[in-house]
Amino acid sequence: MQQRFPFDLVIFDSDCGSEFINHDVAGWLQARDIAQTRSRPYQKNDQAHVESKNNHVVRKHAFYWRYDTPDELELLNRLWKLVSLRLNFFTPTKKPVGYTTTEDGRRKRIYDKPATPWQRLQTSGILDAHQLSNVAARIEGINPADLTRQINTIQMQLLDLAQAKTEALAAARHLDLEALQPSINRLATAK
Repeated sequence: MQQRFPFDLVIFDSDCGSEFINHDVAGWLQARDIAQTRSRPYQKNDQAHVESKNNHVVRKHAFYWRYDTPDELELLNRLWKLVSLRLNFFTPTKKPVGYTTTEDGRRKRIYDKPATPWQRLQTSGILDAHQLSNVAARIEGINPADLTRQINTIQMQLLDLAQAKTEALAAARHLDLEALQPSINRLATAK
């Protein structure tokens, strides 16, 4: 069964990792007439924005555990829908709008007022009134606190499913998972 996307993917741009540059991925992309490009080798800043989102979104919400079962996939799919709602409609961010120079000659970024991605989209004028009302109706009645509780519940379920196998894999490869402990502690107290 071929998966359909709500958008047309024209180019797949990845880093140079073997998880992206291999015959399986290339075959999948060619079957769908999608061009594949890659970042330049040894240019670590090529993927800086994507990598920062890996930490900010993926690692913060799904941690470093190993997920490889259908149950875990189903939980991750539910988790990303909730995280997307929270980040796009309830989490304000600041965007850099320019630079100024301080008294000692250093450049300093200037930021706009914090706004959610949804607020930025509303003020951009890209959507018409019908599209704006559809999205507003979709998010009306969503409780941000309840959203956070649902995210925490799914995170705890993922933790229960994946912790033992990830720790066994880390021990076999002599990896240190101490960096995960603050996140696990935060979830344990939220439970």
